[in-house]
Amino acid sequence: MARIVGVGEVLVEMMATAPGQGFRAPGLFAGPYPSGAPAIFIDQAARMGASTALIACAGDDDFGRCVLDRLRANGVDISHIRAVPDVATGIAFVCYRADGGRDFIFHMGNAAAGRLTMDDIAPAAFDGCDVLHIMGSSLFAPEMGAVMRRALALTQAAGGKLSFDPNVRLELLTRPGNADLIRELTARAHYLLPSEADLAFLFPGMAPDDAARRLLDGPAACVFLKRGAAGSSYFDRNGSFDMPAFAVTEVDPTGAGDCAGATFMACLLEGRTPQDAARRANAAGALAVTRRGPMEGNSMPAELDAMLEGH
Repeated sequence: MARIVGVGEVLVEMMATAPGQGFRAPGLFAGPYPSGAPAIFIDQAARMGASTALIACAGDDDFGRCVLDRLRANGVDISHIRAVPDVATGIAFVCYRADGGRDFIFHMGNAAAGRLTMDDIAPAAFDGCDVLHIMGSSLFAPEMGAVMRRALALTQAAGGKLSFDPNVRLELLTRPGNADLIRELTARAHYLLPSEADLAFLFPGMAPDDAARRLLDGPAACVFLKRGAAGSSYFDRNGSFDMPAFAVTEVDPTGAGDCAGATFMACLLEGRTPQDAARRANAAGALAVTRRGPMEGNSMPAELDAMLEGH
């Protein structure tokens, strides 16, 4: 059983209950929903049967316990998630525009997630680590870059490899060093899980397929390109293929890309072919968007089997 270790943030989301609702007038919000891109990823990988652990910080509050309870229930090793006293767990508020887009307000700057330090990256967490998974969206705290580099060094010392989702957030690129760090981690990754928007940042003006192939100029063994409603594409040095999406009614797209990426990685590490891993990843992403809440649409293998049989 492959071991995947994630490093990043946990938070909860409070979600607007009506499309078109904004932040500038009173409205109803539902939650808390367990969230955090690395948490969504590692939860889904655990559901797929991988041995998983997450290194993070959460507030010593019920919001933090809400996330930890979910991760623990799905088999994630949460022993490396530190509870920070007197500091709140991060919160994201989400509104849905009439055109299907989303607006966010994050309360993360002084939240527990930003208290992750080098001391939290213990060598014991990487015993038997096959893959370290990190994401560009976690670069909201000053020390996170150093934390990621230390985690990668310990992973490589254990014989493991890096899985990196650039997950570029424009608001984080203004922080000194973040853009360079995303490029550095992209260049050091063995598995890359970008979106088309990530490729537009990494290779401005280049067609997505050409940009994905450029990523193979480095140590990357493969690229799993997430294309949302258009499905996904896979690239390695032997060629490429496109995998169509599943037609579903979208309720909430939050977390679907993290869910798809985790399914792809878990299946690939399990020994499935890239085609099978991509097909199951697309099914997981499709199921994810049919349920409200960033982690509520995470799925089990039997659910994916049923969806694939139905298509």
